Amino acid sequence: MYKKIEGIVLKTTDYGEANKILTIYSREMGKVGAVARGAKKPKNRFVSLSQPFTYGYFICYFGTGLGNLQQGESIDHFRNIKEDLLLTSYASYVAELLDKGTEERVRNPYLFELFLQTLQYLNEGYDRDIIKNIFEVKMLQVLGLQPNFSSCVMCGDTAGPFVFSIREGGLLCHQCSHNDPMHLAVSQATIKLLRLFSLIDINKIGTINVKEKTKKELELCISTYYDEYSGLYLKTKRFLRQLKDMYRDEN
Repeated sequence: MYKKIEGIVLKTTDYGEANKILTIYSREMGKVGAVARGAKKPKNRFVSLSQPFTYGYFICYFGTGLGNLQQGESIDHFRNIKEDLLLTSYASYVAELLDKGTEERVRNPYLFELFLQTLQYLNEGYDRDIIKNIFEVKMLQVLGLQPNFSSCVMCGDTAGPFVFSIREGGLLCHQCSHNDPMHLAVSQATIKLLRLFSLIDINKIGTINVKEKTKKELELCISTYYDEYSGLYLKTKRFLRQLKDMYRDEN
């Protein structure tokens, strides 16, 4: 069947001498694969559509296997991302997390909107670390790994102060923190941001100013939690870390 989808290219893979396979995350169908025939040829009509992070409309023929791209129309190429290596690395990490964390053809308009808005914020110059962290926290819900950020996982206390427990999967109050000797004793500002990231509508984000110390604590909590529970190995994550370290050393 022929279907018009609104989607964003997550990645491309060479297929034969002249073709590419596009992995597209769409509003209507979730993640789909489609062959763009001739897309490796410089003058082919699919060249501009066959680039990572291209947002547009794609008309494809879908059968039981890979789809076939018939025609399309781009809406945005997120040029600020593509022209900046560090931003490209952030976007590539987010795209790979979405790719590895979802199954083929499982419709999720919320996740499409989350990914689209994340790319738009990165492209517009919002704090890339915070935008990445928000996406990561919200992806934990999609993966079925959402920590308890609302109360102590042991006693239900909602007042705090809290620590973050990887082992117990959420917050521990002062009275219960001894249950996990390896808990992360991060600041209450970090705890509040983790809670905010899980609840906030990504379309309504304003300016969020976060201290560098708090950013490091956020990264520690989120990254350690993913490493413990997700089972995902992302090449882009390691590359992003290396690139950030390089930029930090230069500055």
